[in-house]
Amino acid sequence: MANSVFAACGTTIFETMSRLAQAHGAVNLGQGFPEGLEPPALIERLAAAAAEGPHQYPSMMGLPELRAAIAAHEAAHWGRANGAEAVPEAVMVTSGATEALAACLFALIEPGDEVVLFEPLYDSYLPIIRRAGGVPRLVRLEPPHWSLPRQALAAAFGPRTRVVVLNSPGNPCGKVWEEDELSFLAGLMEAHDAVAVCDEVYEHLVYGDRRHLGLAGLPGMAARCAKIGSAGKVFSLTGWKVGWVVAEPALLTPIAKAHQYLTFTTAPALQRAVAWGLEHQRDYYQGLAGVLQARRDRLSAGLARLGFGVLETAGSYFLSADIRPLSGGGDDRAFCTRLIEEAGVAAIPVSAFYDSAPPTHLVRFCFAKTDAMIDEALARLGRVFG
Repeated sequence: MANSVFAACGTTIFETMSRLAQAHGAVNLGQGFPEGLEPPALIERLAAAAAEGPHQYPSMMGLPELRAAIAAHEAAHWGRANGAEAVPEAVMVTSGATEALAACLFALIEPGDEVVLFEPLYDSYLPIIRRAGGVPRLVRLEPPHWSLPRQALAAAFGPRTRVVVLNSPGNPCGKVWEEDELSFLAGLMEAHDAVAVCDEVYEHLVYGDRRHLGLAGLPGMAARCAKIGSAGKVFSLTGWKVGWVVAEPALLTPIAKAHQYLTFTTAPALQRAVAWGLEHQRDYYQGLAGVLQARRDRLSAGLARLGFGVLETAGSYFLSADIRPLSGGGDDRAFCTRLIEEAGVAAIPVSAFYDSAPPTHLVRFCFAKTDAMIDEALARLGRVFG
């Protein structure tokens, strides 16, 4: 016997494509882990922290030095509603952002509560919501511009709406929400007394003249928002699995109770290293968007030369490409398999980010790779599509 929600889930598309890529020696532009961007000074700091200790359970809320560093980072970069700064007591450290998502959703959803989400969406949202007994209400953002359909969003709210899950900058589509879009959402939340789980792990990865604005920064929204961050994304160290939740006490208290029965706490050496990094590696994460924008443009231009229809991406690690000029009518999953087997390049079918009736003409590439890896991938694709 198995739980019906998780039994119905297949192996995540990221694992599936990465295994296939490994079997074929493919350049992996599928799974969203960065390459060649790890900050050496921070890795050295982790080694020192591991040697120094301590090595026993830290507080389930996180080391005080890390909670203080996260609060200072939050206040320095984003502020809070009505000018009030985040404080350490508003911060909880988690074992990665996905654990933070689970803690928030398990804590805030009662069986039968409705949860508003935006497709395409990160693949862990729906299983967690359904396991918590929530009822998803999906609002679809349409390519190529991923504009907010305001009428559909308003229709998704109802008397049982409890939670909104907002991912900005978004994975996979790279959408960065505008202030007027956030204001429209905030009005609906206030009218229906809803709260938001704000997945902002790509907060520092916004490109061009766009800027990141958190929903909690709007007047009256701080008390309604649990904001999730990720050291893995801030420092390009996704294997470290250090995340956090920033929320006011009425939301953070129940979230902490869920967290204590998930991972309970996070390795102290990792926490100490991240605390040091947030204070001493600001130049690194403030300059990261410039580095990744150049890599985005490098991959985008190369794909466009080969005939892909490349969509605009304003943030995150990812760009989406329309395969219809090259696919011969096949769907995105078949096309991604073909890319691995014939070209030796891995991508992710965007249909994996939908619950039902997905578009099947888009694939997602990760551009957070080295220039050499991007060039090799383009050369391999060129031998098939050039």
